[in-house]
Amino acid sequence: MPRLFSYGTLQQENVQLATFGRILSGQASAIVGYSQTMVAIDDPEVVRTSGKTHHPILRYTGDPAAQVSGTVFEISDAELAHADRYEVDAYRRVAAALSTSGEAWVYVAADSLHE
Repeated sequence: MPRLFSYGTLQQENVQLATFGRILSGQASAIVGYSQTMVAIDDPEVVRTSGKTHHPILRYTGDPAAQVSGTVFEISDAELAHADRYEVDAYRRVAAALSTSGEAWVYVAADSLHE
């Protein structure tokens, strides 16, 4: 099953119910090499779902000491596709290292992608 790291609205129960149709259970972790800022959300459906006009967003720093706390969820491929539809164009899904172990999918700032 895919692992999805959330540091923002995908941790909210109301967003999980709207996006996945269920409440997720996960484990605390942190994503490595990123810093967190905020982004304005102009998609009315996403604002209605989250209840927020600004969401956290991650920017790649490459610094192994930079970490952002959040939660790792195990979800299905279909649920990952639902998460892709929930996130606005400012975000892109990438695989990133976790502080606990391994990697997980995470949504980061599309304009800060690294190769």
